[in-house]
Amino acid sequence: MVRWQPDARGRLEQAAMALYLERGFDQVTVADIADRAGLTERTFFRYFADKREVLFGGSVALSDRLVAAAAEAPAGLSPLDVLAAAFDDAARTFFGDGAERPRGRQAVIDAHPGLQERELIKLATLSTVLAGALRDRGVAEPAASLAAEAAVAVFKNAFARWLEGAEGADLAPILSRAFAEMKAVAAGR
Repeated sequence: MVRWQPDARGRLEQAAMALYLERGFDQVTVADIADRAGLTERTFFRYFADKREVLFGGSVALSDRLVAAAAEAPAGLSPLDVLAAAFDDAARTFFGDGAERPRGRQAVIDAHPGLQERELIKLATLSTVLAGALRDRGVAEPAASLAAEAAVAVFKNAFARWLEGAEGADLAPILSRAFAEMKAVAAGR
């Protein structure tokens, strides 16, 4: 009889990422992931709807944290500054463990067009959610949607720069610089 081990979700995520990087996303089955993690397929499906969600499962938690941080931002900030503060919070809470795991995740996504499409859908959904968070703060349209779209674009750019590793080990300062760069571009500088 196998002894129960904690953190089934984490073990499944680690197994999936290792297999995706070894074999490629399309060459890995749910059974492969469960077997590598020492679990059953049934256990896999308790945590993930499908094998793609191993890569995208954290997007809801990230979205929820961003919305909460936007709601907690001080009054009087511009819509873009509200979202910059929210992304700064997320950079420190979600991405404080370094770029190794996100770098592997991104390599898997970059190698698979279907996953790239899913990533774009998740980013578009994030933009919609952030626009709603700004509207909840009293920001009217189209300013709420424009600020949300711009903030997600800044995040995407900063995230890619962070994964490259040339600008440092922490995402937060890279995000801060990217928001400053975007504001300069918008101001015509």
